[in-house]
Amino acid sequence: MSGWFERNRSMVLIGLGTLAAIVVAALLSGGPRTGADHDPENPGARGAQALARVLEQEGVEVEIVRSAAALEEQTLDPATTVLVTSASNLGKSTADRLLEAARDSTVVVSGAAPGTVEALGVEAPVAFSSLEGTQTAACTDTGLGDFEGIDIEVDEASSYATNAGCFASDGGWFVASADEGLVLLGAPGILENDQVLRADNAAAALRLLGQQPRVVWYVPSLDDLVGDDGVSLRSLLPPWLKPALWLLGLAVLALIWWRGRRLGALAVEPLPVSVRSLETTEARGRLYRSASARQHAADVLRRSTRDSVASHLRLPPSDVDVLVRDVSARLDRTAADIDDLIGDGATAPRTDDELIRLATALAELDTEVGRT
Repeated sequence: MSGWFERNRSMVLIGLGTLAAIVVAALLSGGPRTGADHDPENPGARGAQALARVLEQEGVEVEIVRSAAALEEQTLDPATTVLVTSASNLGKSTADRLLEAARDSTVVVSGAAPGTVEALGVEAPVAFSSLEGTQTAACTDTGLGDFEGIDIEVDEASSYATNAGCFASDGGWFVASADEGLVLLGAPGILENDQVLRADNAAAALRLLGQQPRVVWYVPSLDDLVGDDGVSLRSLLPPWLKPALWLLGLAVLALIWWRGRRLGALAVEPLPVSVRSLETTEARGRLYRSASARQHAADVLRRSTRDSVASHLRLPPSDVDVLVRDVSARLDRTAADIDDLIGDGATAPRTDDELIRLATALAELDTEVGRT
């Protein structure tokens, strides 16, 4: 046995070390974790695990649901606050299910973008801003919570232009009362692990979410969305972007008009070199040959022959039937024979040899007509 251990000592030590690392990781994991922003099981900088545990320590029951079906199974009464994070995952159908299930409770939606606000069915224009320093409560709706003397400080936030709220800005409220029992939290940074201790963020979060003895933390899932939940690009854009695009378009049109006037009218200039017609003909022939465009080449040859023959006979080249009849009478050849050469329905050559024979026949025809 000792001999086997000596031979495999390295493998045994590696296996024991790996097993110990797995055991330690399992003991320290403390349950499921996620990397989503403002998630109650995310211990990272942008997670909200610290706030969830503080709420539990303060005697607030925190329940986490991650689907619309699980939310509908909860008992949502006036003694329950429903907090919605990852609000961008909400669609029209899941927002309707949320509002229907929590009609007797207070719903707090964190970080609602314009598309989410539209899905919730409320009129609350959104304005994005970066906060500098602290923001004082200054509430006009006491139903949101007792924020007197509370200051918040976050890196960035959204304000909602509603009739009432707390923490005012030029564009509205950072904590807005959007509808009966519906609150829009435009400063989700107060929930984050790395910002909850700044200023009075922790106190603001506790006073907003700790008014009732129970919090249902709803993290919507994209799996609950249906086909009609598509959000238009327009609803995701800030309201100032459309007039800015119009202004940019007008500026581009003005620039085109200004530069166009400076360019002036087009000027015709002679070519710097003269190209002989023979060279042009040979070059065009090489192009036809490289592209195997025998039909096109034959059409050009027939059209040129018709023009020349019509010029000899003083006939219009466009009337092919009259031209074929007169040439046939002049040369004492059948009309079918002439039509096979210069008619619109003449057979196209299939090989280069047939094309050469056609060109020779057309040249002979032109010569014969010219002699008459």
